[in-house]
Amino acid sequence: MSRRGTAEEKTAKSDPIYRNRLVNMLVNRILKHGKKSLAYQILYRAMKKIQQKTDTNPLSVLRQAIRGVTPDIAVKARRVGGSTHQVPIEIGPTQGKALAIRWLLGAWHPENVRVEIWLSN
Repeated sequence: MSRRGTAEEKTAKSDPIYRNRLVNMLVNRILKHGKKSLAYQILYRAMKKIQQKTDTNPLSVLRQAIRGVTPDIAVKARRVGGSTHQVPIEIGPTQGKALAIRWLLGAWHPENVRVEIWLSN
């Protein structure tokens, strides 16, 4: 327990074009070597391709993809007696979104496809 008090909740900033926090979270995970402008270009190209392929709002497609991958529960190791058991615990919405974004980008293999092509599929 910290003696200084509780930490403040940080809210993610929104991106300049879509004004959405989810897009900014995705950009921050795509970020390589501190080049945020390149990450924005990659994501916006993917969003443009989604718009062209589906003729729907790419933001709603992104939300639907994140919602489909977001977990509700996770397992945590607990020691009971001398053995370790996997105990299911509920996950909050922010941690669930962070896990979903990490899993989506973790499924991308850089040797196979460029990021914007993979994200648009």
